[in-house]
Amino acid sequence: MIDVKLFGKLSGLTQHQKAEVSQFIDSLNPKSRVKSSKKIAGKAKGLIEILDGFDDPIPGF
Repeated sequence: MIDVKLFGKLSGLTQHQKAEVSQFIDSLNPKSRVKSSKKIAGKAKGLIEILDGFDDPIPGF
């Protein structure tokens, strides 16, 4: 939808409806979302495997 059409629809709303639309738009923006979860140490344990000989020199270098 073109911005002009959106503005036309928005201008026809009441102040209360405009406030609701503004809150809805803010909820769509990922930057406005609050992340309350903390990082958990060891969550990836067991997902990565280092093979024997990982630290061995690479032949030819």
